[in-house]
Amino acid sequence: MTRLLVVDDHPIVTAGIKEFLLDYHDFTVAGEAGSGVEAVRMVREADLDVVLLDNSLPDMKGLEALTQIRRIKPALPVLILTMQPEDQYAFKALRADVSGYLSKDCTPEALISAIRIAVSGRRYASPAFGDQLAGDLDGEGHKPPHTELSDRELQVFCKLAAGHAVFEIADELLLSRKTVSTYRLRIVEKMRMKSNADIMYYGIKHGLVL
Repeated sequence: MTRLLVVDDHPIVTAGIKEFLLDYHDFTVAGEAGSGVEAVRMVREADLDVVLLDNSLPDMKGLEALTQIRRIKPALPVLILTMQPEDQYAFKALRADVSGYLSKDCTPEALISAIRIAVSGRRYASPAFGDQLAGDLDGEGHKPPHTELSDRELQVFCKLAAGHAVFEIADELLLSRKTVSTYRLRIVEKMRMKSNADIMYYGIKHGLVL
């Protein structure tokens, strides 16, 4: 059973989420919070699998609450669910290490898909956001940086871009974790990136995430 914490200061939104989740017997709303402070307290006290976090709360922004949640449970998946335009805020949200970003006008099926992806340890990005990713990392008139990677580096890059952890890649490719970490270091140096979030954005933009 996947246990969710729904954080939203509009009871009708929480009620709507609870209503459609009734059709999915492997999901349950284990907690509700109407503020960032309450959300942080419940994350600290409750046994949860994923948090649905509104980005506009009465006492703080969702990303501020996320920072506090990460200090308590760094590995807990957090999905931002908001009315704010995806193309304006999704990039910033994903850089802040959320598991995904969805507009409140998304379909129930999209939300369920995002939850399942987040719980599996990967990141969710809508097709629309994938098409709107800003910042051309390869620059005008130059080969895309990923073409400079070796075959093995590109293989590791694609798996990182898909949200796989180092230990998962190591197990799948029959490599040590140290070796995969070394490949990752080479990748970020060659492509002038700073984090796995950068790798993910680039991978989606250039069609490297299957």
